[in-house]
Amino acid sequence: MKRLSWLAFGLISLLAAASTHADSAPPSHWQPDIAAFVAADHEHPPAQHGVLFIGSSSIQFWKSLAQDFPGVPVINRGFGGSALPDSTYYADRIVWPYQPRLIVMYAGDNDINDGATPEQVLASFQQFVARAREGVPGVPIVYISIKPSLARLSLWPRMKTANDEIRDWAATQKNVRFVDIAPEMLDAQGKPRPELFRPDGLHMLPAGYALWIATLKPVLAAYGFVVKPHA
Repeated sequence: MKRLSWLAFGLISLLAAASTHADSAPPSHWQPDIAAFVAADHEHPPAQHGVLFIGSSSIQFWKSLAQDFPGVPVINRGFGGSALPDSTYYADRIVWPYQPRLIVMYAGDNDINDGATPEQVLASFQQFVARAREGVPGVPIVYISIKPSLARLSLWPRMKTANDEIRDWAATQKNVRFVDIAPEMLDAQGKPRPELFRPDGLHMLPAGYALWIATLKPVLAAYGFVVKPHA
């Protein structure tokens, strides 16, 4: 019964999101970023069947990704400022060609900042899952929770609600996993830890990524990607 309720809710959410974005122009302002990815793929084709990291600037700025997960074939396709529908729109160019065995996504932060409701964020993530699997059937997808940050502290209640809704939906799905990084990024008073962030209060320092790495290593291992010890 619970599964049927979630299926109904998911259908309603998808319809609502489709209605919300029906009159929106394609995200053409991202075309230079996507073109750069396509050109890089042509010049240096990335390994197939690896782990695709995709989403917004927290992924884009993760320059040490390959060093942080040695032995794991990783691809970084983050583009700063993007929202969930942007990754969905361009999935045929920055998801499907790699035929990843696992997708790790961080997105939703900018959606909330741009005025999306938690329900719209959930619906947008559902659309991404569906779109990604059109080209990579059944691919497992890991969603990194929206992070608490100093710069967007006033938005944290809405972000937390979006996290909760995605967590609940993911629990009803096959091979969709929610990874909550928020508890490690909050102090004893429930505030974002300043030492994890750059001066802008939004993007992370290596100390922030270190928490993500520690959380994700066992998740990658669960999908058959074992991180080698650092030399």
